[in-house]
Amino acid sequence: MTVALIILAAGKGTRMQSDLPKVLHKIAGAPLLVHAMKAGATLEPEKTVVVAGHGAELVEVAARDWSDDVDVVLQTEQLGTAHAVQQAGDALAGFGGDAIVLYGDTPFIQPETLDAMLAARAEHDVVVLGFDAADPGRYGRLVMDGDALSAIVEFKDATDAERAITLCNSGVICAKSDVLFDLIDSVSNENASGEYYLTDIIGIARSKGLSATVVRCDEAETMGINSRPELAVAEVAFQTRARADALENGVSMHAPDTVYFSHDTYIGADTVIEPNVVFAPGVTVENNATIRAFSHLEGCHVSRESVVGPYARLRPGAELSEGVKIGNFVEVKNATIDAGAKVNHLSYIGDAQIGEKSNVGAGTITCNYDGVFKHRTTIGKNVFVGSNTMLVAPVTLGDESMTATGTIVTKDVPDGDLAVGRARQENKTGFARRMFEKLKSKKANAAKES
Repeated sequence: MTVALIILAAGKGTRMQSDLPKVLHKIAGAPLLVHAMKAGATLEPEKTVVVAGHGAELVEVAARDWSDDVDVVLQTEQLGTAHAVQQAGDALAGFGGDAIVLYGDTPFIQPETLDAMLAARAEHDVVVLGFDAADPGRYGRLVMDGDALSAIVEFKDATDAERAITLCNSGVICAKSDVLFDLIDSVSNENASGEYYLTDIIGIARSKGLSATVVRCDEAETMGINSRPELAVAEVAFQTRARADALENGVSMHAPDTVYFSHDTYIGADTVIEPNVVFAPGVTVENNATIRAFSHLEGCHVSRESVVGPYARLRPGAELSEGVKIGNFVEVKNATIDAGAKVNHLSYIGDAQIGEKSNVGAGTITCNYDGVFKHRTTIGKNVFVGSNTMLVAPVTLGDESMTATGTIVTKDVPDGDLAVGRARQENKTGFARRMFEKLKSKKANAAKES
């Protein structure tokens, strides 16, 4: 069965109090729109159409950053949800499969729910996603006749009896593509809001002898985001679920509530995560690793049995092989560190390659930037880099070489050599005592004069 996604993302979101389109506000490091696209992507859709409006150029950039295989169409006037879906008609012309309408501000629809909707669509012409609301409020109500859906009634247009119904409309709809657009062509705007409601297609479908039904989901899946407080609530909901999933999948966390996951974080089983760790987007951690407290990881890969932190920062392009140790106050960026290597203290490793079992001493810096260009440092196998070494890239340290403490390396070091690049120490006899006596006397005289 072929499927197309239609994702509505045209709203401004005035309650966000922001110049940014509502669907581009982020949960777990990804725009709301991306969460909706990810949910639908589990169906392996043949086509994905995003309907943009406010801030359309920004919305298109975000959509294409996530997937090249997406059509972005424009809704120049916001005349209702049916009008919004109608804008996808040209992009889906000739498409013979099912279409599912999703919303860019509803990020938590689960893959199994969408699977259930497709399964129901095999037996019915139109399938609506509903939920039993604890507080129905102003949601549209689903009017049922046994298993059949008779109508969706918007709150503004509902009678008192219809408002008493607790089965509510999520807005997510599935139908055969050509059927969906045929029904939309019959929708009018004769209602309390003067808008073209997508929900009206149920009554139209029934009048044409078509069948409609409801698939139910947990209310939490239908959470829509319209304001900053709702965005904050959604972030908490995502993190709660992500932490529970990690624990269920064999990850140990000393203080789960202090660990922050991104939408695409992957953590392998038997990994230990200490308190106050942040996983920004693009992080993979393999099995049996340890991420110590107050570390920040982004766009990196940590192999099994590696140890990171405490107070470490892994930036995009950091690639740690098995058994690597990255210690406190170490920053790694765009660098590959091979198996068993150690960078344990107070160091910056950027644009570099560090070979197997090499040891980088405290205070070492790869001087990779000349103000215009980035340059690469290459450190071989079994190298010992002395503390407070400055590696002025581009430079290479050969296998089993060594740098003396405090060395500034400006040229390649051959295999097995020791590099010493520092000024010879001289001791000035009695100079320190005489200098301090002079300074103290000068200070005392200044105090008398004042």
